[in-house]
Amino acid sequence: MPNDHIERLRGQWARELPDLDTSPMAILGRAYRLSNLVRPSIEAGFAAFDLDRGEFDVVSTLRRAGPPYTLTPTELYRSLMITSGGLTHRLLRLERAGLIRRQKSPDDGRSLLVALTEAGRERVEEAFRADMANERRFIEALPPEKQTALAALLKELLISIEAAPPGDAVQPGDREA
Repeated sequence: MPNDHIERLRGQWARELPDLDTSPMAILGRAYRLSNLVRPSIEAGFAAFDLDRGEFDVVSTLRRAGPPYTLTPTELYRSLMITSGGLTHRLLRLERAGLIRRQKSPDDGRSLLVALTEAGRERVEEAFRADMANERRFIEALPPEKQTALAALLKELLISIEAAPPGDAVQPGDREA
């Protein structure tokens, strides 16, 4: 099998810092590179539906919530892991486009709910179906059994990383023992 970009980088580092184990790059470097390579295509797919990635995240979160496709702004920004200010801009654009509406909460008249409109539901479903078809073509190079194995390994790695304490990164001056 020919060398990929990451293997070439690892070879350069092996030459320059032969004492350093670059094996994490074999996994995390490839995951990062894969993400960067597919991102333009995914973003272009959302743009075809007049959505950017962040807007798609909002309407898809509402859609995944199930009927009545309504969440509080707090539930939305926690789910999206963004600031409330970042959410406000997205909501304004989506509301202007008729994809969401903000309405008073029936339980608390002082708070608002964000609701997916029928037009928003239709648009996000079309965009998601197109996105899945687009992403499917990226993984077709692997036979189904390898796709399943890779998904399982990535899931295992992701679960372990998500369980790690926040900010558990190596700091300048820290060295491997």
